[in-house]
Amino acid sequence: MQPNPIITLTTDFGYKDPFVGIMKGVILTINPSVPIVDITHNISPQNILEAALTIEMSFASFPKNTIHVVVVDPGVGSPRRPIIVKTGHYTLVGPDNGVFTQIYSLKDETHQVIHITSEHYFMPRRSSTFHGRDIFAPVAAWLSRGIEVLKFGDPITDYVTIPLPSPLMPKKNILEGEVISIDHFGNVITNIKASIIDEMRGSKPGGIVKILVKGKEAPFVDHYSEAKDTGLYSLINSFGYLEVFINKGNAATAFDIQVGEKVILHITLS
Repeated sequence: MQPNPIITLTTDFGYKDPFVGIMKGVILTINPSVPIVDITHNISPQNILEAALTIEMSFASFPKNTIHVVVVDPGVGSPRRPIIVKTGHYTLVGPDNGVFTQIYSLKDETHQVIHITSEHYFMPRRSSTFHGRDIFAPVAAWLSRGIEVLKFGDPITDYVTIPLPSPLMPKKNILEGEVISIDHFGNVITNIKASIIDEMRGSKPGGIVKILVKGKEAPFVDHYSEAKDTGLYSLINSFGYLEVFINKGNAATAFDIQVGEKVILHITLS
């Protein structure tokens, strides 16, 4: 790895407390020249699935060799392992609790997982409540200085993954998905990917798509401003997921849509 790649931070720490700033201080003490980028610190508290989806959507937007630190860690202080995930182009550091589940499943990224056991790369005094400061930040900093991943520990294959809801297809033209995330604007992100819709359409891409949420139709459009009123609409978002929205409004609040809500997709082929 080239010295001084970017380090990114993704956490559920928020901005009220000093945790994020402290992690940056630890990193810069070890490597004062490394650039640090915040992806987000507003992951819902202890929401491992949200963290997994966020890093999947974000990691490949950065230059090759970027080091991504993800700390959403409700098991901090327990026997859960700290790990490094090395892919063909990126390195990720965080707890072995499923936050990297989506990275493991990517077909175009090979990966190796290292259990971090070389404690001389940790902070000398460690707490049982702040491994972001004591383990993950210093490990990322040492990685940014060119230390090889195998210096930190040994490869493992029994790393933790979390079950992610997958769409069901009770009929060849019907897909049953669900809401997996709600963003800052109240847009409703589902687990239905554009690639699945394309597969259902097959050789007839002109098929009519009908989306139902809570029994209400959300017409399929290409962009937000195409919505003609304040009702529900749907589109494929910038990450390739089916998203339900209100133009200039909060769909989740207006229609009381929660994570886990069912989303039905019909395709009528001409």
